[in-house]
Amino acid sequence: MKFRLTTTILIIVLSVGSIIIATGFISNSKYVDIPEISNPYENLLKYKNELEKINQYNQEILKNLEYEIKNSDDVNISQINNEIDVINRVINENKNSDDVNISQINNEIDVINRVINENKLELEQIITRLSQIESNP
Repeated sequence: MKFRLTTTILIIVLSVGSIIIATGFISNSKYVDIPEISNPYENLLKYKNELEKINQYNQEILKNLEYEIKNSDDVNISQINNEIDVINRVINENKNSDDVNISQINNEIDVINRVINENKLELEQIITRLSQIESNP
């Protein structure tokens, strides 16, 4: 008798709980609006137009700066131009010098490039192994 009473109460509680959960779910369900999938071509056109606007703005700024520099009466501009000329001469002299260190630096660059390539190969092997492990858990 106790078993029947316990079973009956358990069934009633489960039924009432299921009804309450189902009612709550139905009454609180919200529909998710799925936005229209826009045309990728339209997105690219919008992006292109925005880039063109930015480019035009940057061109205007550049023209304004050039105009200000050309029409400036500042005495320091000639000094700055002279310093730029000196720096350019030093750069050209350094480019043309036949320093022994250049060959050593080139050798070191070659060694570094070899190490980088070896590390790339090892990294690719590790990535391949990891992808195999992920695909076969």
